[in-house]
Amino acid sequence: MRFFALALLALPVIAQPRAPIGLIHGSLLECHASGGSGELTVRTADDQIFRFAFDDKTYFEREQEHSAPGRLEKGDWLEIVADESPASPLSYARTVHVIERQAPARLRPVARADPLFPRGDLTFSGVVKRLNGERLVLDTRSDGEKTILLRRDTSFLAEGDPVDASALQPYTRVFVRAGKNLDNQIEAYQVIWGEILEPR
Repeated sequence: MRFFALALLALPVIAQPRAPIGLIHGSLLECHASGGSGELTVRTADDQIFRFAFDDKTYFEREQEHSAPGRLEKGDWLEIVADESPASPLSYARTVHVIERQAPARLRPVARADPLFPRGDLTFSGVVKRLNGERLVLDTRSDGEKTILLRRDTSFLAEGDPVDASALQPYTRVFVRAGKNLDNQIEAYQVIWGEILEPR
């Protein structure tokens, strides 16, 4: 009987799907950190629960400033750039941004369009084939080559730390958070690269 009760308690954990790769938005349920590494759990707007692993290469941001997992609060609305992790059954959080929760689309005036309030709602991963100061060409597995424009405010993160654009080199595997401009061209808001640490 005791074993049956324990099995029932374990069911919600087993039933939780692995978070998809890309951008995930959700409300923070819990966060456990130890020595720079840890796990966090979020609930999405469609009531799915996802868990993520993070380490000291994960970039945390609050109010457009570099932050730390210890500053997260239950109920914070998070935007997470999720990637695969060879070292964990959980998806890996490359970046975690605390953002103001957006009002439902039907309540937002048409005049407040994305060009005035740009958001990166696309993600790409692949190897940098060519790049210059204005654009990079990404070789992706699923979609072939993608040309992505670089904005003046595109941020670059290497090993979890902000770096200058010149630090990005060809043949680097990157993760790009991007969006489309008025000309329907893809623009990069964030370019991320670096190794995922083995769990301690």
